[in-house]
Amino acid sequence: MSDTSSKELESFMEGIKQRDPEQKQFHQAVEEIAANLIPYVKENPKYEDANILERLTEPDRVISFRVTWQMDDGSIRVNRGWRVQFNNSIGPYKGGLRFHPTVCQSVLKFLAFEQIFKNSLTGLPMGGGKGGSNFDPKGKTDNEVMRFCQSFMTELNRHIGEDTDIPAGDIGVGAREISYLFGQYKRIQNRFVGTITGKGLEYGGSQGRKEATGFGCVYFLENMLQHHNNGVSGKTISVSGSGNVALYAIQKANTLGGKVVTASDSSGFIHDPEGICDDKLAFLIDLKEVRRGRISEYADKYSSATFHEGERPWGIAAEIALPCATENEINLDDAKTLVKNGVIAVAEGANMPTELDAIDAFYKAGVYFAPAKAANAGGVAVSGLEQSQNSLRISWSRGEVDARLQEIMHNIHQKCVEYGQEDKIVNYTKGANIAGFVKVADAMLAYGAI
Repeated sequence: MSDTSSKELESFMEGIKQRDPEQKQFHQAVEEIAANLIPYVKENPKYEDANILERLTEPDRVISFRVTWQMDDGSIRVNRGWRVQFNNSIGPYKGGLRFHPTVCQSVLKFLAFEQIFKNSLTGLPMGGGKGGSNFDPKGKTDNEVMRFCQSFMTELNRHIGEDTDIPAGDIGVGAREISYLFGQYKRIQNRFVGTITGKGLEYGGSQGRKEATGFGCVYFLENMLQHHNNGVSGKTISVSGSGNVALYAIQKANTLGGKVVTASDSSGFIHDPEGICDDKLAFLIDLKEVRRGRISEYADKYSSATFHEGERPWGIAAEIALPCATENEINLDDAKTLVKNGVIAVAEGANMPTELDAIDAFYKAGVYFAPAKAANAGGVAVSGLEQSQNSLRISWSRGEVDARLQEIMHNIHQKCVEYGQEDKIVNYTKGANIAGFVKVADAMLAYGAI
């Protein structure tokens, strides 16, 4: 970046920080994107003249509400809920709901902002949004989670709809929570429509949705490696997380011939040098999705594995790293360690899991880096396909959905190459940011100065 662009970025970020001084996650997300977009906007005055970037970094609206619910012992609890409706220039707001104690307005704004670009890259008509609550479903009974979800939806329902805003799942919002949320929406509205995605197959869900984010991440990774005359087959892979994204990224990596040697949760990580093969993965899926146990149980069951309490897996030597847990889980020291240990590619399965200086370190070291807004787009892509199936009142087979997912991830990769080519290398972050921006910005221009 030139000195002029650096000064313009600094000035732009000062304005963002003045408006929302405490929203550090949001600042990080905006800075990562603005670093690429400011020079591009300068080269294309139509966007600068219409002040598109400033308009794009201010959400259409942020809805905040109280959620009151009852514990099994009769005590009354109060949480806060939000829905950030960021931009609907190319379609209804679309993005997940996150239930976690760390949820705040800054986290949801960063997620909704990223969602604008991610959804744009899919080629589907979806705008960017996100929502959630500081409610923690861990340790709660099914009935307590049900009562919370019903109370949450009692307020949220008036702000969403199949042509307005379509929520989905995220951290803390899985199949159980989606079923309670959709059931309450259906009762209140007295309509059966596809306003929520990630639903069960019995009531309007899509084949392949559960696996889509993890599968999509590995599909993008394979496209990226093949573009550089390489592939997943034969590679040692380090994965963080053991939720939906991580589990199915492991499954698809196994299918393509990779060997995944790590998985993690909030308590630490396991290292299995023999690889998390399909039989071991089946145990892990049961452990995390059914029994909701701790990752250490994997090491208790398999003598080939060790458990590393309170640590992340980035010290384990691997050629590919897939951060699939949460934001900012790879810092600069982690990036240096990964590079030292021979990593050739990093693909973000989680949202913004890599800090900005760590991303810079990967690029300087020649590591192929796939940013979340591209590599993580598989989940929302299949959510968009679920919307289409709901609207048409049809269901596609698993094979049909997977074929469409592969095509979408291939097309996203092509867009990243088109806009990110720099001499003999591809800057995938730049490519994803600009490709996602152009479609939304052109739609905003078409609507006029509003």
